[in-house]
Amino acid sequence: MVESLTATLGRLQHQRALVSLFTSHRTLFVVLWIVAFASVFVWQRNIVDGFFAFGRGVRQGKPLPRLRPVAFNLTDFGAVGDGVAVNTEAFERAISAISKLGKRGGAQLNVPPGRWLTAPFNLTSHMTLFLAQDAEILGIQDEKYWPLMPPLPSYGYGREHPGPRFGSLIHGQNLKDVVITGHNGTINGQGQTWWKKYRQKLLNHTRGPLVQIMWSSDIVITNITLRDSPFWTLHPYDCKNVTIRNVTILAPIFEAPNTDGIDPDSCEDMVIEDCYISVGDDGIAIKSGWDQYGIAYGRPSTNILIRNLVVRSMVSAGISIGSEMSGGVSHVTVENLLVWGSRRAVRIKTAPGRGGYVKHITYRNLTFDNVRVGIVIKTDYNEHPDEGYDRKALPVLEDISFTSVHGQGVRVPVRIHGSEEIPVRNVTFRDMSVGITYKKKHIFQCAFVEGRVIGTIFPAPCENLDRYDEQEQLVKRSSSQNITDIDYDF
Repeated sequence: MVESLTATLGRLQHQRALVSLFTSHRTLFVVLWIVAFASVFVWQRNIVDGFFAFGRGVRQGKPLPRLRPVAFNLTDFGAVGDGVAVNTEAFERAISAISKLGKRGGAQLNVPPGRWLTAPFNLTSHMTLFLAQDAEILGIQDEKYWPLMPPLPSYGYGREHPGPRFGSLIHGQNLKDVVITGHNGTINGQGQTWWKKYRQKLLNHTRGPLVQIMWSSDIVITNITLRDSPFWTLHPYDCKNVTIRNVTILAPIFEAPNTDGIDPDSCEDMVIEDCYISVGDDGIAIKSGWDQYGIAYGRPSTNILIRNLVVRSMVSAGISIGSEMSGGVSHVTVENLLVWGSRRAVRIKTAPGRGGYVKHITYRNLTFDNVRVGIVIKTDYNEHPDEGYDRKALPVLEDISFTSVHGQGVRVPVRIHGSEEIPVRNVTFRDMSVGITYKKKHIFQCAFVEGRVIGTIFPAPCENLDRYDEQEQLVKRSSSQNITDIDYDF
């Protein structure tokens, strides 16, 4: 009897131990599952909508837009993807239907494989434009189908001609929560006709961008190809919280005038990453208005992160700031950038009359491969909308740093051309080694620049800069920051 009772108690204790073990493992499993789900949710939100902190410590991005509760196919609205039929009305009908669903979370418009010819059309809020693999939206080439719009208020001028300008192929104003994405489908501006007419001076208005979104927020553009824009390719204007990721931008490297890749213009809180850009002008050009018009508009471009890019520009530069920067440009970080086969790698350009400022600019991990001039700061880029600009409106250039700059086949690694009225202040170089193709003396060129070199860099820096050792202890003070050895002959 005692043995039976003891055996029964032993079984009960064993069962309780198993129940306890199972309960604890189930609890642990539930906790781990919740943590894993939360991690995936945060990761997805980071990946899709740029949830970053950088620069001034500003939280970059907002939660991922909800999956759209409704999806339409472009063919539902009568579109024909043969490259001949004009589908403008089909796009307009589809977007009109989506505009009625904003309170329900909007809708997605699927563009299936095919060649979808269209005149310019406008997007709406709470919309996803999804381009399938082998889907191509084609811009109609006859300019009579492209609407005219007023000049941008911060430019006061069409940029190429006074008065109105052509609108963009895909356009949007005062929007919120817009996504343009896909399986690497293409938006093709078919710009060849525009480029030819521009060179022949047959256009009376400024050409239109490929994609232009104005006065909008919470914009995501990812996993698409943009090519052969009539003018600037992707132009976010006075927008907030913009993410551009995994985008390929293409145009011929010659004879495709002003086909900039991405031009953030008076934009705030922006991420551009993991892109390939090869175009006929600047790969990226950060802007904020032109002369007196930009000064009056007063909207800076600020808090912009550019990283993990491969860029080519045989006509202009890989990454530019300006020259239209009259509203100011600040807190920009450019990192992990490869510029190859290009005229210039990174450039800041401005002029008397611009006003504004370029400050708190950080370049890190730059690689130059067969580039004529690696780093350029130019203060005499004298192109103005009209004669009404204030010649006493002088821009401020300061707090610009270059860390970890490497490369090969570079003709002039650095050319900083400040002036007596626009000096360049507080420039820092650290960890620089660039293979050069010329053995002339002045290949690190400076004029009216103040700053410092930390540690040993190659090629030897100009005499305008103070020298510090790796521990940032002063070694030699510059004798003069006004020394000029700019040589544009090579």
